[in-house]
Amino acid sequence: MIYIDDHIDDFDLREALAAVSPQRRDYALRYRQERDQRLCLAAYRLLQRALMQEYGIDGMPVFAYDDKGKPLLQGHPDIHFSLSHCHEAVAVALSDHPVGIDIETTGHYSVEVARRVMNDDEMREIVASVQPEVAFTRLWTMKESLYKLTGDDHDGDIAQMLDKAPRYRFATTVHPSYLCTVCSPRQS
Repeated sequence: MIYIDDHIDDFDLREALAAVSPQRRDYALRYRQERDQRLCLAAYRLLQRALMQEYGIDGMPVFAYDDKGKPLLQGHPDIHFSLSHCHEAVAVALSDHPVGIDIETTGHYSVEVARRVMNDDEMREIVASVQPEVAFTRLWTMKESLYKLTGDDHDGDIAQMLDKAPRYRFATTVHPSYLCTVCSPRQS
């Protein structure tokens, strides 16, 4: 299940800080900027709503972390999730199998950056696109969601990350100002 919320400014920050776990509150308060705090809290609150809707789990989830730093729901090893946020929105993916999600703002992109993080085929796809910024963002969110799923940075070779993509399934949602991609293992 995929949940997206782009109403980041529609809640009281103080009330939100009181409505999350101490673990998440401390994490949110590490951010200096209010916008970053809001995004952190909005992602957690969206996870809370998703857990209630999908599994009937009420309360304040506490995270544990695996050896690669991927967050897990303490007490619920059968529920997999991934969180992401960009300036405009937050996203949550919930599943009964490992999952990764990434949400990014679409807009101008840097050709120089694209050349560092995309392989030749991906660059051709971006350049040939009617909307190169959307093509770039789609490929980038694929790479980020794959990383969030596997925890494997492919030895730092970001340009070649999607070479293993046939083993995974990607689903992308496009919004006028952001794009969200979910990655999950292909079912045999």
